[in-house]
Amino acid sequence: MLISLTADTPKGISDNKLFAALAQSLEGRQLKKVLLIPPDFTRFHSGAGKVTNEYYKLLKDKCQVDILPALGTHVKMTPEECAEMFGDIPYELFIEHKWRTDIVKLGEVPADFVSEVSEGLVNEPISVEVNRLITDKSYDLIISIGQVVPHEVVGMANYSKNIFVGCGGSDMINSSHMLGAVYGMERVMGKDHSPVRKVFDYAQKHFLADLPLIYVLTVTTAQQNEIFIHGLFIGNERSLFEQGVASSQQKNLTFVEKPFEKVVVFLDPKEFKSTWLGNKAIYRTRMAIADDGELIILAPGVNKFGEDSENDRLIRKYGYVGRINVLKLTEQNEDLKNNLSVAAHLIHGSSDDRFSITYCTKHLTEREVTDAAFSYIPYDEVIKRYNPALLKDGHNTLPNGERIYYISNPALGLWVSKEKF
Repeated sequence: MLISLTADTPKGISDNKLFAALAQSLEGRQLKKVLLIPPDFTRFHSGAGKVTNEYYKLLKDKCQVDILPALGTHVKMTPEECAEMFGDIPYELFIEHKWRTDIVKLGEVPADFVSEVSEGLVNEPISVEVNRLITDKSYDLIISIGQVVPHEVVGMANYSKNIFVGCGGSDMINSSHMLGAVYGMERVMGKDHSPVRKVFDYAQKHFLADLPLIYVLTVTTAQQNEIFIHGLFIGNERSLFEQGVASSQQKNLTFVEKPFEKVVVFLDPKEFKSTWLGNKAIYRTRMAIADDGELIILAPGVNKFGEDSENDRLIRKYGYVGRINVLKLTEQNEDLKNNLSVAAHLIHGSSDDRFSITYCTKHLTEREVTDAAFSYIPYDEVIKRYNPALLKDGHNTLPNGERIYYISNPALGLWVSKEKF
């Protein structure tokens, strides 16, 4: 069954139409045990919280329901986060994905295929590892829920990425992130057929085809924390993902006529607690910032670098020192060589000296920030000049005449000058 639903109003798909489509996706199924795989709190604005809650209500009195948030390398969700995102679902139903240990290997994407899709830049096989629950034959249905949105590694997030990265193992996460970094994020962001996506498509075809798996894909926007679901695509066919890509390109890409000289990005402290997540402020704006421009990141909740303790240590050790330097460091140091997702993250988080990046934090010290190769201004000082409460998304002219471009949530879009797309 394929379900494709798009909004006919600026406010998105109504709850009545949304819930009817979710119910339709379950029609005719005899279910005893179902696994829901939504994103975690870092994808709060995906609309997946509402979707997951409705599926739980539809299923809870008929069968066993387990929920495996697609954490990837992120930290376990707290009871408070689960309640805010997923509503009244009991917290004990949420299972933590442990990406280093709780996985099973399904096979490999061969080296010659990886070499072909990467134009010879990467010539190693990639192990396909997923959480062992995904291969548990006791599940009658696995529902992967997530948002199609521009992404720095794969081009457009979701579809099988929710499985292979969100519920993936260390080798797949490390290898896919490094593949994307070596190929170049600016070549893939906002587009479908990237090298990483082709690897995921290969793995989907060869290792997931026999699973009772369907995808529930959303396309969303948000205003003042109100989420609007503009597209809903349900099924197992890649064509549904392609519809989601086209919809997201319409809703989540902002093309700019002239590169920005100064961009100010706010990171919601509930959602962004690390530079691992907060660097979306860099990824999603870099293609719209002028040479010698300036990016100022307002990060009141950021208190660490990596979501994972080992990743945090490595980021602090090496810093965001630029693509060439990181590649050299990776060749020379076993700890980076064994954690390629960190090496990729360090590459992604640098402007390679094309524009300046200033982190404005409350919990990280100036020394911690500058040691990571960013500039620093204390958060409480910078908001005297750039107060999020007084800024609107888009172009702003400040009382002193300064012109800036303000973004209140970088996770929901991609800003790009037309000649770079």
